[in-house]
Parts: sequence; structure tokens; C-alpha cells
Amino acid sequence: MATRFIGCMGVLLLLAGTAAAQDAPLRPQLRPDHTGTPAEPVVTTVATSIPAAPRMPDAQALAPPQEPTIGPETHLPLPRFVSLKTDDANVRRGPSLSHRIDWVFTRAGMPLMITAEYGNWRRVVDREGLGGWVHYALLSGTRTVILEHDMQPLHTRADADAPVNVLLEAGVIARIDRCAPDWCRISTGGYRGWVPKSALWGVNGDEILD
Repeated sequence: MATRFIGCMGVLLLLAGTAAAQDAPLRPQLRPDHTGTPAEPVVTTVATSIPAAPRMPDAQALAPPQEPTIGPETHLPLPRFVSLKTDDANVRRGPSLSHRIDWVFTRAGMPLMITAEYGNWRRVVDREGLGGWVHYALLSGTRTVILEHDMQPLHTRADADAPVNVLLEAGVIARIDRCAPDWCRISTGGYRGWVPKSALWGVNGDEILD
């Protein structure tokens, strides 16, 4: 079976048959706000990785609560995962419009962890542990994850020996379809398959999602 890399992104895909056209790359970012044969595989690009988030001089790493609690506004568990609804979300130092903006999240769909609630505001952190307060209207209950490991196989079944549909770069964002005790079925760029939970950020180890 022949394989090859395409382009400068370094995303290797193993496919059987013809690959369909892919969506635009998924690239969640933070920015400081201071202003052959029929069985021959076809290799193409699905998505790109997320660059390391820049750290503002006065930004704080926001650790999640040590023990699960209940949010005073929603009565939902804390911490919990959500996703970003918009591609332009101001992240403030406190839970009001009068607080300064420390960050601007610029990629819709990226997973975030809510660690606190106050009125209509939610304190969130990203995969790097950075964040602040955002208005609840900017968040979605749609669950997404970030791939933690490079060249992560996307299996056809929840089994490490199952055939592989595609290999994904570290940092790719995917939507959760469902999660079993140890595996999640995810979808991204038109592809769907199973990945171990340990390879994902955006889902708790004990979560079962249908």
C-alpha cells in the first residue's frame, strides 16, 4: 500500500477509493486584543493543527475546580465542556462588559471547559489552561474535542485492531458523535470513526455520550 504526504501541512490520510473534496482547514486560535487500482489509497489534506496559544503578560492560567460542583446559575456540573459558538469571542478579566478584554477566541467550534458561573457569564479555559469570562450566548452545548496526538488513527470500530479510515494531526478539532467508556466516535472534514478517549481533549474519562 503506497502512501504520501500532500502539501506543507503534513497530514497523512489512508483511504480506500476516491477521497471527496474537503472542508476548509479548522484552525482555532487565540490572539491578544490590544487594539492505481481500485484499492489504491488516495492521500489528501483534511485539517490543520492548532498553534500554541500566545500568553499575554497579564493573563492568568485558570485551573478548574479540584472537585466537581454544581453551577449556581444553571445547576449543571462544574467543570463541564462546551464549544465556542462564534469565531469572534471576547474573553474578559471579569464577568461584565466593564472588565478589560484579555483574549479574543477566533475559531468557532473549539472545545472549552466552563469552570465557574456568574449571572450570564461563564469562566472558561482552553486546552492550554488559558481563558477568562465570556457571555453565555457565545457558547454552545455542541460537544467537540481536540486531537492530542499526531497521526492519530481514526478506526472504523472502537477497537485498536480495527481498520483505519484516516490519520489525523494533533490539534485537529472534531465533533463528538457518541462516547463509550473508553472510546469516542468523532467526525471531522467529512470523515467519521473511533478514537480512544485518552487521545482527546474535551471529554471526561467517565463520560458516556449518546
